[in-house]
Amino acid sequence: MSDWRMAWRLARRELDLKFRGLRLLLACLFLGVGALAAIGSLTQAIERELAARGALILGGDVEFAVSQRSAAADERAAMAALGTVSETASMQATAVGGSAAEPLIVPIELKAVDARYPLYGQLTLQLASQNRTFSGNGRINNAGTVWIAPALAERLALKPGGRFKIGSAGFTIGGIIDNEPDRLGEGFTLGPVAIVTTEGLARTGLIQPGSMYTAKYRVKLTNAAAPRASMARFMERFPTGGWVAKASDRAAPSAARFVDRMGQFLMLVALSALVIAGIGVGNGVTSYLASRRGSIAALKVLGATSGTIARIYILQIGAVALLGILAGLLAGVVAVPAIVALAGDVLPVAPRFAIEWLPLALAAAYGLLIAFAFTAPPLVAAGTIPAAGLLRGVFDQRRAPWRRTVPWMGGAGLAVVALALLTAEQPGLTAGFLAAVAATLLLLAGFGWLVRRGAAALPRARRPLLRLAVAALHRPGARTGTLVVALGLGLTLFVLLAAIRTSIEANIDRTVPQRAPALFALDVPPDREAEFRRVITQAAPQAAIATVPALRGTITGYGTTRVAELKTVPEGAWALRGERGITYSATLPEASELTAGRWWPKDYAGPPLVSLDERLGTALDLKLGDPISYSLLGVERTARIASFRRINWDTLGFNYVMVFSPNAISDAPHNLAATIDLPPGAEGKVMRALLKPFPSVSVIEVRGVIGQVRDIVSQMAAAITAATSVAVFAGIAVLIGAIAAAREARTYDSVILRTLGATRAQVLASQALEYAFLSAALAVLALALGLGGAWYVVVELFEFEWLPDYGAVAATLAIGVASVMTLGLLGAWPILSVRPARALRQL
Repeated sequence: MSDWRMAWRLARRELDLKFRGLRLLLACLFLGVGALAAIGSLTQAIERELAARGALILGGDVEFAVSQRSAAADERAAMAALGTVSETASMQATAVGGSAAEPLIVPIELKAVDARYPLYGQLTLQLASQNRTFSGNGRINNAGTVWIAPALAERLALKPGGRFKIGSAGFTIGGIIDNEPDRLGEGFTLGPVAIVTTEGLARTGLIQPGSMYTAKYRVKLTNAAAPRASMARFMERFPTGGWVAKASDRAAPSAARFVDRMGQFLMLVALSALVIAGIGVGNGVTSYLASRRGSIAALKVLGATSGTIARIYILQIGAVALLGILAGLLAGVVAVPAIVALAGDVLPVAPRFAIEWLPLALAAAYGLLIAFAFTAPPLVAAGTIPAAGLLRGVFDQRRAPWRRTVPWMGGAGLAVVALALLTAEQPGLTAGFLAAVAATLLLLAGFGWLVRRGAAALPRARRPLLRLAVAALHRPGARTGTLVVALGLGLTLFVLLAAIRTSIEANIDRTVPQRAPALFALDVPPDREAEFRRVITQAAPQAAIATVPALRGTITGYGTTRVAELKTVPEGAWALRGERGITYSATLPEASELTAGRWWPKDYAGPPLVSLDERLGTALDLKLGDPISYSLLGVERTARIASFRRINWDTLGFNYVMVFSPNAISDAPHNLAATIDLPPGAEGKVMRALLKPFPSVSVIEVRGVIGQVRDIVSQMAAAITAATSVAVFAGIAVLIGAIAAAREARTYDSVILRTLGATRAQVLASQALEYAFLSAALAVLALALGLGGAWYVVVELFEFEWLPDYGAVAATLAIGVASVMTLGLLGAWPILSVRPARALRQL
């Protein structure tokens, strides 16, 4: 302890509040830890808020949902035995306002509620006469009244008291919705909501046999402490009813799953940024210890041991590192309310401010481990190099022995990987991501070694500036390897972001609209299909119409496995989560390609068969001939797998995970869904033509769907860009650190050259040529690495086509190279102002 006390006294005397020489260490740890703390805290805060508001979001303690039918008497009785039941129904519909000559047609989400709705919270309305919200009892008692979302009021240009039609019934607007308590629990919709009573829904005439609607039964439990147990009892009693159940502790599973996955991905990006920043930490500590070479040599001459030297600078660097980590944690805490305020409606919920201790502890642990891993080599070197070597300054290039540094670095690195895997929801994804980062760093380090060896092997150039620039890449003390890693990371990230953004934008703006139909139509009566086609072709003769039978079903079993018995859904088996659209067809759908098996004959009349999406089959480890059990309108059926298909999802047509042989499900009541391809500008004419003869048919403009998809993807891209920008800044910090670590050697070179008659412009030009050589060599490698990473994100993760704008990517790379050159020259500029006489005395 006495040795540590003495070391602290010496360490404290060298430190100052300006942290000269250790600012880069402070900045890198602040940047990386702050990003981790902010992302982790925001993710956990949203998850905590979703859990705390579960009953309000869901509309009950538990919810039971089923499609295309209502609960049977025994099912309703079982729910009533659990507590108070509220029934709602929702479906896609069309609101028609305006005049008969110029009707306004708006796709809506029609929601019918009973007298008990809502069981939790209040449905609040905007008060028309004053700029405030009226909180009533949340009840609609008039079958002719409708409450509408602000977006619907705006599109119909109506206020409370105005009238419009839904289906075959007219409604009076009773109020504009300010807050719908269970909105998040309803999930994604294709239009603004309109709420009517159950009797009001009956007036519309939209509910017919085969209509696509969802009935939901929310239960306020008598024993609210056990929602999972109550839900399980009901599901065990009616396992084949096609019910989809939710409990209040997981009220918005899609939102929670999205937050989990996005949070995990952003955490990995932030952790990668911290690893990259760790290289800057190492460079900063190397530069600082180089500036303290004289003090270390003096201490050694006076009898200080290597252990004493190590303790002194461990304490100094540890104190600054701890300060940087604490500052990063504080920034992460403060960033959460700032992000919530800036993000607005992008987040599923606005979490209340609270300090999330677990993410902060995790970020601090990562910061300490990274700091420990990257400061070990320079600290060991400072203690092991003898005083004579230290006094020789830049002429002594001995490094710390690897046998003393590798255990510390390797141990810290393994601890980082273990911590990341233990806290990950998807260890496989985490391991792959970290492996990709490590492989990239190793590749860049290897490329740096090749650059250095290649420069040394080149013949001596005749031109002095060119000769100096090439020599600087391989001379003693050159930081070529570190510069290559820093420059390569920065340029790779520039290319990665540009390729991802332009490719996704091209898919949304060009490919999707070209392949997508102009209109969707739901609930087309099968016996009126010919009339439906005739009405459309009379309004738009060039229209191309495709219809498919549309039903909803739930997978209840596959192979020998029952879905209800699964503790977790297998990765990639999203079709097991709730109900899915199903259809039947005598021929292979246009957007599908058979990858295994055969399609059934058009007149097939044998045992029921099904064709399955190949990715779902892979996720469930299914083979041709395996059975699939499914619930349709509360009745369980079974079909065997006849084939697997590769589905082209980006057409925005009717793509189904399961397509059955006609004899498997055609006997169930159902309607048709239709896609309508039209010449530009004909959408409104067709929609108006369908209004009178088909009031129950819901027509959706694809343009609006694409707009919603674009908004969602843009928000995801913005989040990825924001997180990746931290890695860009970390790469810049690494570059600054590499420049700082080489400053002493560069100062010596500059002074010698100027003493021999070189001008400042010539010295600067030689360094500019050096950075130009590095940038040119790295641009090709960064282009390959960046495009490869972007391809994986776009094609494998987002499942889009690979459509980058190579011009924009090249321009972004050029900007990155210019930025790198500018940073390099700015770092060299202070060296030119050093006076030769003063510098030679110090050296």
